[in-house]
Amino acid sequence: MRLAGKVAFITGGARGMGAAEAKLFAREGAKVAVADVLVDEGKKTVEEIIELGGEAFFINLDVTNESDWETSIGVTVEKYGKLDILVNNAGIVIPGRVEETSVEDWDFTMDVNAKGVFLGTKAVVPEMRKSGGGSIVNISSTAGIAGMVDRAAYTSSKGAVRIFTKSTAIECANDGIRANSVHPGLIRTPLTEGRFNDPDFLGPRMDSLPLGRPAEPEEVAYGVLYLASDESSYVTGSELVIDGGFTAV
Repeated sequence: MRLAGKVAFITGGARGMGAAEAKLFAREGAKVAVADVLVDEGKKTVEEIIELGGEAFFINLDVTNESDWETSIGVTVEKYGKLDILVNNAGIVIPGRVEETSVEDWDFTMDVNAKGVFLGTKAVVPEMRKSGGGSIVNISSTAGIAGMVDRAAYTSSKGAVRIFTKSTAIECANDGIRANSVHPGLIRTPLTEGRFNDPDFLGPRMDSLPLGRPAEPEEVAYGVLYLASDESSYVTGSELVIDGGFTAV
């Protein structure tokens, strides 16, 4: 029960890493708000949590919409009385080299991946301050540390998340609010499913990966759990890389 008595808000919680985090957090004692635009899948995740004895509810959230954020956080605090943890997990990938990336694709990627993190942080900080502190965990990527071919907008958005997290950590330290980023490598999720069916991508990637395999969402969720919990009380502004050694090569 590493999160006993805590209230967590997880974006992109309907499936993939977000769902894994929500289920793990609930097993560890947290009350969880599962936020997503995928209503049916989000409600299914909540049902699975409740069936296993956890406490959770679903909320429809567009992370690019500031009023959506204000409403969602307000509903969560009204329901559970406070907010201790925010996991900014929602994200998208639109492939494209620099010259191939449209302005519309660039803007949409930045809106979801970077602006969504900013809006979420802006919305939760006042509530966390009232409670005497909290933990913000922003899901970036190894693409936020090292460049990638065919991912111009995605790498830029994840790099923005990395630096924004450090600014948040510095600004909010005196309020007892910690902020850290997580940088997953290749993870089996619905978002990456198409790439696993592409031998031209998967073969070379596995050859360059020291552990020689992709990760499961739960392997990232345990890292997020550590940063969300009081076990990481002296950790802020840092980067947790979970990539099977990819960035070490």
